[in-house]
Amino acid sequence: MTVMLTQNLTANDALTPAAAATHRPTEGSVHSWDLSTGVDGPGTRFVTFLSGCPLTCLYCHNPDTWRMRNGKRTSADAIVAEAAKYTRFIEAAGGGATISGGEPLLQPVFAGELLHRFKHELGLHTALDTSGFLGVRATDALLRDVDLVLLDIKSWDRDTYKKVTGRPLRPTLDFAHRLADLGKNVWVRFVLVPGLTDDPANIEGVAAFAASLGNVSRVDVLPFHKLGEAKWEALGKTFTLHDTPSPGPEQVAAAKAIFEAHGLTAV
Repeated sequence: MTVMLTQNLTANDALTPAAAATHRPTEGSVHSWDLSTGVDGPGTRFVTFLSGCPLTCLYCHNPDTWRMRNGKRTSADAIVAEAAKYTRFIEAAGGGATISGGEPLLQPVFAGELLHRFKHELGLHTALDTSGFLGVRATDALLRDVDLVLLDIKSWDRDTYKKVTGRPLRPTLDFAHRLADLGKNVWVRFVLVPGLTDDPANIEGVAAFAASLGNVSRVDVLPFHKLGEAKWEALGKTFTLHDTPSPGPEQVAAAKAIFEAHGLTAV
């Protein structure tokens, strides 16, 4: 689905002088926000993209979010006030608010305040989009304010995971087990990359693990694309998957079939 609206935040998005005199807002490094449908959780979502990520995924379509210093210092008040403009529309569309990135758990205090206020002040369904690598930074209080976790499991094969992300897989699996223990609703997201993550044994491993958790209500099989290649070039980085094709419909269907064979809903 297409993004309906995108807004880069500026340092001027802050409290009024009168409010600032009595309130010290929580601030974080924010890349942007947008209003989107179908890709960041159910319904139409107000999505806040935080800056900073410990992973360096080969297919990342937003490498400009990797460094916190490249974001804009923005108050939680400013973000919540922006989201409040769309609450009636979001609720009518069966949506909510999603914190994404980068990696939102690199800024757990800021992300936690946003989730809490989206849920309790605005009454919105909340989602956390994370790789799980920094799951230990998510407090139980933060997770209580999360209705849905969008958990990216990049690969089951450990060597492939390290090649794709530059990091080990174990922290993500540990976080997944913790979410299962808490009974937290999870959508697993798996990017299908020909020649990299598409080995049936690799997909089988992710599928078997997801099915074993008991709290995964959906799996998003996301076809690899090169829409972020221009950003890599603009940052002076080499996009090593330049010659990798996007998977065809048959490849995507075959991957979904593996997940479905484990009793999972794959879309």
